[in-house]
Amino acid sequence: MAPPKDTVLFLPLGGSGEIGMNMNLYGLDGQWIMIDCGTSFAGDDLPGIDMIFPDPAFISERRSDLLGLMLTHAHEDHIGAVAQLWPQLQCPVFATPFTASMLRAKLSEAGLLDDVPLYEIGLNGSVELGPFNCEFVTLAHSIAEPNALLIKTRVGTIFHTGDWKLDAEPVVGEPADIDQLKKIGDEGVLAMVCDSTNVFNIGTSGSEEDLFDPLSALLVGRKGRVAVTGFASNIARLHTLARVAQQNGRKAVLVGRSMRRNVSIAQNNGYLLDVPAFISEEEASQLPASKVMYVCTGSQGEGRGAMARITRDEHPTIKLGKGDLVIFSSKVIPGNEVSLAGLYNKLAALGVDVITEKDSMVHVSGHPGRPDLVEMYGWIRPHIAIPVHGETRHLMEHVALAKELQVPHSRAAANGEMVSLSQKGVKLAEVVESGKLVKDGKHITPRKTLEIRDRRRVADDGHLFITLLVNERLKLVQTPGVNCLGIPDAERVTGSVVTAVEQVMVKAPKKQKATQDRLAETVRIAARRCCEQATGKRPVTDVQIMQLPSD
Repeated sequence: MAPPKDTVLFLPLGGSGEIGMNMNLYGLDGQWIMIDCGTSFAGDDLPGIDMIFPDPAFISERRSDLLGLMLTHAHEDHIGAVAQLWPQLQCPVFATPFTASMLRAKLSEAGLLDDVPLYEIGLNGSVELGPFNCEFVTLAHSIAEPNALLIKTRVGTIFHTGDWKLDAEPVVGEPADIDQLKKIGDEGVLAMVCDSTNVFNIGTSGSEEDLFDPLSALLVGRKGRVAVTGFASNIARLHTLARVAQQNGRKAVLVGRSMRRNVSIAQNNGYLLDVPAFISEEEASQLPASKVMYVCTGSQGEGRGAMARITRDEHPTIKLGKGDLVIFSSKVIPGNEVSLAGLYNKLAALGVDVITEKDSMVHVSGHPGRPDLVEMYGWIRPHIAIPVHGETRHLMEHVALAKELQVPHSRAAANGEMVSLSQKGVKLAEVVESGKLVKDGKHITPRKTLEIRDRRRVADDGHLFITLLVNERLKLVQTPGVNCLGIPDAERVTGSVVTAVEQVMVKAPKKQKATQDRLAETVRIAARRCCEQATGKRPVTDVQIMQLPSD
């Protein structure tokens, strides 16, 4: 639909009502821009699935009207789906240098590096796309080059914050320019679309520089190995950890492919050049345990992360044991609590001391606490507040905060809810189809597919596979083959199922192949009923009939 002439349309397709998978659209005069294209990681409810993406169907069906994709920063929940979904979008991509470098690595892996038109925009640079003039505004976050976007249109100006925090000493990059933010507010802002992650936090997020002393204190007097795990994209934290290691007579060792890749990209963009050099795992193996500090991937308990592999004793050079220390220098992302608890317990069983953000000051958030939000609203003074980047409860609380701060209009928009922004306020314009896609092996499919449903059923109730060898009259010529997978007391169940199938086959019809499907269904029902009576399980049951040729 073409937007009314006096309004800008805002449409979240991901990241509203959830944390992760950010994808937002702005529409004017029938043309659109996209802000961010991120991913999230699958939970136990999606067996065999690693990554989840927002479904871009609404805009991919209108891709001739999509002027460009603007990336606020290089975190996975903002750029992780670009390489997967760009073939559906076919639009130019715009990012500042560090983000562009991170994306190039992903595009190269996907074989799209030469296909995607990727444009680097300098810090605080701008680009004009049809009716949208988009200016990158440098803020602070837990990664290099985080940006807000100042989107100027003839209807009004939108300030899309991206992920941000207030940090007077961000360690990497420059702090937010408060005078610039005040000027933006003085010039008038129609709407602020703003990060909601920490709206419940009554304190400020804190500065990265505040971590140096607490982290360093944890290493004092330690003779054993020390490992710190965090987000590989948190370049500022890697800067802090390199200094902490040096302060305590240790060498910082990068462990994990993404750690090494991100440090290389950061250094190529001028970051991490003023810290002690990181060393390789091979170099570290030649040093005493008291002289190294491992900086590892896997802070969320990811099975393939370096920390999980070390804990399972699967790492070729790194072992942890009694008297060693592991510091989880990161926040627990909602949904990862169970996997992390398991990792903590495995480390404890090895005699390793574990420190998390609940035990000591080992992490500061990259998102604004409530006082930071109050400051930002005071500077920007928007006519409309639209909270994003949060679960439903975060968005509702953010709306309430905006009302407390006397913002004239505020509204939370769930994924798929298109709202119109104008001087009259904000209102629901349309609800469009939205959803999730998953990466299943090499394929990208809707989340609700039969294959994933079947995997869940097999995981819950097991699988029963029956093979029947029959003659031309559909009579058994040998004992049915029964294979049980994931079914308790499988040997006894197999015998019971064989008996039940043989009883069914005694009554098998005498017709030819036309009755095979009906016979297979009859056998399937009988076998499944038998299994349920024996175990209480209703397994996925498949029947294969093999007919011998007639003489």
